[in-house]
Amino acid sequence: MKIVTGPISLFAAKVEIAAKEKAVPYERVEVQFTLATRYEPRHPDVARINPKRQVPVLIDGDLEIFDSTQIMEYLEHLIPEPPLWPREAKARARARLLEHKSDEVFAPHVIKILPGNAKDDDEVNVAKDGIAAYQREMDALLGGREYLADTFSHADIALFMAQYFASMMRVDVPRELENLWAWQARVGARPSVAQVTGGIAAFLTSNNLPAPRIATLAQAAE
Repeated sequence: MKIVTGPISLFAAKVEIAAKEKAVPYERVEVQFTLATRYEPRHPDVARINPKRQVPVLIDGDLEIFDSTQIMEYLEHLIPEPPLWPREAKARARARLLEHKSDEVFAPHVIKILPGNAKDDDEVNVAKDGIAAYQREMDALLGGREYLADTFSHADIALFMAQYFASMMRVDVPRELENLWAWQARVGARPSVAQVTGGIAAFLTSNNLPAPRIATLAQAAE
């Protein structure tokens, strides 16, 4: 199995965390990325398999798929244990919805605040308001529970990685959101998450960019 990933990709990081949680042996192929040219020229496997020309891409024999959620679903069917979705039908549906919302509601706000993605300060402020509103929603959801679903799941992976990229832009979880703050520390301490985010932080540092504060903030919450 081959996972084509990038050194600084929110969605590719989701897949790698899931693969490490399931101890899936895979060949990691990191595409070229620089701050100046981004992903150009595109990796041939990415250009051939994904019409959006984005990582991640998974190749497993004659199977070639893209999109982080689709890849995570494949890993779930391929290696059921440990499960990264709740087993009960309604709980699984709720977790899947939360994973989808992280990707399609929360992450677009985060992507908007990354350098070069907003056309003006007003767009940045709207995105930050969206981030804050979603953080408050998730803090309320986490009241009395350790994870977004019954157990650690793909929903937690998706939200954590989106928040990790928000933290790159110094948009961190407010300290008064105690449930979300503690959840962030809990998820960030998982070996799979620490390993993947450590690689992202190393790339940023090597390019003279500050690493997200999420790791130190999470440690302070413990």
